[in-house]
Amino acid sequence: MEININRLISDINRYAEYGRDNNGGVTRPSFTKADLEVRHLFINELKDMDLQVMVDGAGNIWGRKKGSGKKQGCIVVGSHLDSVPNGGKYDGPLGVLMAKEIIKTLGENNVTLDHDLEIVSFTAEESNDFNLSTFGSRSFVGRLHPDMLQGVLDSKGMKLSEALESVGGGLNRYPEMHEKGRDIKAFVELHIEQGQRLESNDISLAVIDNVVGTYRTNVTVTGQSNHSGTTMMEHRQDALTAAAEMIIEVERYCREYEGSLVGTVGKIQAFPNAVNIIPGQVNFTFELRGENELDIKKAVSDIGIIWKWIKRKRKVFIEQELFLDQKPIELDHDLVNIMKETAEDMEEPYMVFPSMAVHDAAHIASITKSVMLFVKSIDGKSHCPEEYSTPEDIEKVGNVMLNGVLKMDRKLPANHPSNKTTAIANS
Repeated sequence: MEININRLISDINRYAEYGRDNNGGVTRPSFTKADLEVRHLFINELKDMDLQVMVDGAGNIWGRKKGSGKKQGCIVVGSHLDSVPNGGKYDGPLGVLMAKEIIKTLGENNVTLDHDLEIVSFTAEESNDFNLSTFGSRSFVGRLHPDMLQGVLDSKGMKLSEALESVGGGLNRYPEMHEKGRDIKAFVELHIEQGQRLESNDISLAVIDNVVGTYRTNVTVTGQSNHSGTTMMEHRQDALTAAAEMIIEVERYCREYEGSLVGTVGKIQAFPNAVNIIPGQVNFTFELRGENELDIKKAVSDIGIIWKWIKRKRKVFIEQELFLDQKPIELDHDLVNIMKETAEDMEEPYMVFPSMAVHDAAHIASITKSVMLFVKSIDGKSHCPEEYSTPEDIEKVGNVMLNGVLKMDRKLPANHPSNKTTAIANS
């Protein structure tokens, strides 16, 4: 049994027309006109497939295909349909539309699972005007509460509560999500890699066993503003050159570190930002990502020691304000092994490595078994119009995913899941 790759690619291209922009990309942030249009399209197509459709409090869209009833609970497959501004057409929609394709393929082959099979499109996975990324999945697992969200506004003053109502959700319906979450036995998400590890090894598929932790601080470097012409070099306390040296040391340290550790300074501001004034203050963001919590802690400590040396040498002050310390997340070993076994049965080469970005599957892992598959990204490009995965690669990974879901249906126990550590049957 195989997916219909031509139908899937047609779906991907068709959905990409919603939010198509003048720069050749897709601009479809959640709660925008394009997002509302694609939601309407998706819901109608799920209904046409005779799925039981519902929209939860966070605006997440669910479509359920009933199973035989021999096993309790449901297997969920999905991702998100929103995009970043001027993004690509694969990041998010590939996972949702692959789920739709798998359900269609099962129906065409008259295959009924023992579990119910459900498709989901999570709301606002990408950054959005409410500054709440992975909003739908975080809400679903209880990491975002109605009292936290009541006064949240976008840049135009619109209330998040009103935006949710516009897509069929509502803060008053958040308690319903807890009960729905108890019914989920397993979650599977397909995503483009957004990197070059697969391409470098000429392999189509990766099974993701871990989602990296993320550590972020706001850094303030304070020196002394002064006249750029009359202040000699030996008398300067230049905050910008100190910050530049600090940033270079982040790059050097992470390049030399053995393991999956990356460091980034992605935002920087200099003050007073004038052509003839030595910068007296610089603000920048400092981010570390790693698959091992100890690696992150060691890097924070080691880089901190280096920065203290720069501080003394350049006679500046350095302050940091922590605003994110997200621990690495292990995905489910049983589901990882099922996907690996499926690829081996199909003689499909694969890699196993961590996701360096946080996806919905990472949050769903807090309430149930969760796993991710990656498909090769050409040139590692993502969040841009050039984002691309070949139909050949997508087809290979899609068929592994299809057969992995079938194996999951056989191996998951018949009883209703009591918690996310429900054992896999030996069958």
